[in-house]
Amino acid sequence: MRIFREGTSARSVIIFSHPIGGGAFLPLVSALAHAGHHVIYCNTRYRGNDTALIMEKCIADLGACIAHARTRLGYDKVVLGGWSGGGSLSLFYQDQAEKTTITETPAGDPYDLTKKDLPPADGIMLLAAHVSRAVTLTEWMDPSILDETRPFDRDASLNIYDPANPDQPPYTPAFVSRFRAAQLDRNRRITSWVRETLEDLRARGEHNMERAFTVHGTMANVCWTDPAQELSDRRPYTCYLGDPRIANDGPVGLARFTTLRSWLSQWGFDTTNADGLGNAARISCPVLVINNTADLACTPSHATRLYEAVSHDRKAYRDIKGADHYYIERPDLLPEAVSACREWMEAESFAG
Repeated sequence: MRIFREGTSARSVIIFSHPIGGGAFLPLVSALAHAGHHVIYCNTRYRGNDTALIMEKCIADLGACIAHARTRLGYDKVVLGGWSGGGSLSLFYQDQAEKTTITETPAGDPYDLTKKDLPPADGIMLLAAHVSRAVTLTEWMDPSILDETRPFDRDASLNIYDPANPDQPPYTPAFVSRFRAAQLDRNRRITSWVRETLEDLRARGEHNMERAFTVHGTMANVCWTDPAQELSDRRPYTCYLGDPRIANDGPVGLARFTTLRSWLSQWGFDTTNADGLGNAARISCPVLVINNTADLACTPSHATRLYEAVSHDRKAYRDIKGADHYYIERPDLLPEAVSACREWMEAESFAG
């Protein structure tokens, strides 16, 4: 979808994308268009459903959109608008566009990006973005689930929603360290099971067979229950899906319904190629990082980590104080965010 004010022309375009799309009507997207920018929202083939999503195929979809914007629509400059999960997608794309290396998915299925048209973008704006889907999921996983086949038999000593847990907020550094380590262990246990299952299917000659599965307990970040963790302007004891205790096992949590190959591509901490921090370290284009200080999804360390991961000096950082993830609660802050984008684009000669 292309959005622009009628009668305006531009040599530059901002292209937003997200692994599961659906952001064309986000307040910031339309606000940028109302301010005179030409904006394209690029949905991937996985619009609205990430159950079988393969990040490498999202890269191909975004590349096709950028190529179309340059060759068919005539834009000279392309800036990627990486909002939320679109941030790590944009970084992954640019990393591969500048030096394409991937010829197969993390599951080992052939998918050769070296044969795809991946025109590099000229710049990236990371807007209320997290570092990656895999890292975000891991930081939100409920580590009290020790057996995926018995997801509701939980270790009270790791269950931040259990009143019987002896470690209550404010959490000690020792508890947080143990909690984070257990989250990573859980992600890796699922990855091991996924790999074993794929190997078993292939050993039986079922090379194209898939398996779907459910991942319970994916909204258990200590930031939601202890405001002292990652201090910011966010409201305490809540998350972007509401009550985190309810969202932890609700039907719309991250990775709630997934598949073997998709897990390895987008959710596996050690297997995904969409590693925002690693991707950011390898790109050469200018980067703007905007942190919304009242964000109930992407906590402030994500913006800091992304900014610090960019290895060159053509980078900028901006806080939008009081802004929430969607600018729904504070639409009055949209002009400040739009101005930050415009000023950066002008400084990098992307405006117009």
